[in-house]
This record gives sequence, C-alpha cells and structure tokens, in this order.
Amino acid sequence: MTDLILTPNLDNADGFYADLVAAHDGLNRHDSDALNARLLLILANHIGDTAVLSDALKAAALKET
Repeated sequence: MTDLILTPNLDNADGFYADLVAAHDGLNRHDSDALNARLLLILANHIGDTAVLSDALKAAALKET
C-alpha cells in the first residue's frame, strides 16, 4: 500500500467541483469523456508515482489496494 490519500483533502472542494462542472458545460458525451481523459493524464503525470497511481486505479475500480 502506498500513501494514497482517500480522505477529503481539497482546500476548496466545492469550488473545484464547480470548476469541473463548468469545464464540461455544453460538451457532448465524447468531448466530455475526452476532457476527463486529458485531465486524468495531466494529474497522473503530476503525481508521477506509478505505485500511487496503481492504488488509485484499484480504489476507483472499488478493488482492495
């Protein structure tokens, strides 16, 4: 197990959520999915730790880490 943080950790979660929803406003499903994929890859690159990313994938898939 890595140091994956699964407890609330955003300093402005509501603001981030509003920005995320706004970024998707007016997009069709394909473009919305593409935005999510780009965001995920940008954040994965920022994290840079493959063990943390592997645990995050397992957590998102609701599998034990």
